Amino acid sequence: MQKIATNLYKAIRRILIAILIFINRMSTWIVLFCNNVQFQRFQTTGVPYVSVAKSGSCSIESNFRMNNGNLGNPIGRPQRCILFVDRGASLSIGKNVGISSTAIVAHHQITIGNNVKLGGGVCIYDTDFHSLDPKSRQNASEDSAQKINKPVSIGNNVFIGAHSTILKGVSIGDNSIIGACSVVTKNIPENEIWAGNPAKFIKKQSADA
Repeated sequence: MQKIATNLYKAIRRILIAILIFINRMSTWIVLFCNNVQFQRFQTTGVPYVSVAKSGSCSIESNFRMNNGNLGNPIGRPQRCILFVDRGASLSIGKNVGISSTAIVAHHQITIGNNVKLGGGVCIYDTDFHSLDPKSRQNASEDSAQKINKPVSIGNNVFIGAHSTILKGVSIGDNSIIGACSVVTKNIPENEIWAGNPAKFIKKQSADA
């Protein structure tokens, strides 16, 4: 009896998921289009949060894959993906990029290359968000004016492990790997593995790996 119930449940679940994926895809298309995102072919589970300012720009090349919440990638970070582009800022995402419950916040410039994988819960920020001066943080206009923004660049074939954070001004070279739960505060050359908080060099990696 339990086996019959299990098989029936899974059959119904597959049908409902197929319907939900279609609805999510159409909803995501509307969200991207209405935010003036330049995009091509994509796949999605769930619907992301997208906010692109009128003077901001966001482009996503083909074969973009996105998991939003537990349905696509149940690893403990169930939030939707966030693509936020502030006034005058830019976000550029290359071909064959995959993200899961990822937050990408551009106040200046973030560039992501081709064939990049961003693990669940990865955050990429090109800004401090607030002034480093405690007195300035007490005044909203001063706080915003004194925050520091620096561009972030992620090369081709980069893999960033789950729950990692990439901070402002960082450049990650082609083929490099960032271990899970790392905080990246400095530039990483190509073909290297880094991990930790703050992230440190672990070893070289073969470019053909």
